[in-house]
Amino acid sequence: MIRLQFVLGMGLSSSAIAWFSAGHFSHVDAILPGGRLLGARSDRVGHRPPGVQIRPAGYEPWKERVVMTLSVTPNREKSFLGFLHTQIGKPYDSTAILGFAAGRNWRDPKDWFCSELQAAALEAAGVVPALYSPVNKITPAALATVMSAIGATSS
Repeated sequence: MIRLQFVLGMGLSSSAIAWFSAGHFSHVDAILPGGRLLGARSDRVGHRPPGVQIRPAGYEPWKERVVMTLSVTPNREKSFLGFLHTQIGKPYDSTAILGFAAGRNWRDPKDWFCSELQAAALEAAGVVPALYSPVNKITPAALATVMSAIGATSS
């Protein structure tokens, strides 16, 4: 099972991300077995630096939270989680927000924006085929649409 948490943060920057990405989410994390969250963030959370990290569940209060669950084979789940774990410690893609307007290749694996990371993990695990999208447009809202299109349930 793959579980992704799509959220809208409480701050102005979260609202701006959601607005500029034509959706109502500003961030997405993978929910690991046991409830911890693995994702890419631009800020420090607890003692964890920015970038791709594992963070505690509920590390921030959210204005909105939707969990999407997708049933997959155990091998695909292992591949999805394995890909994410190999990315831990990579930096946050600080140009990603500007990339919404300026253009950048979201498949560049040297650094990640939250939804780029999760989309790459889904592709690497064979859960979705190579996603067709403009190179700079894998936003949290776009990824939520992909998840719902492939049969994820939400709660």
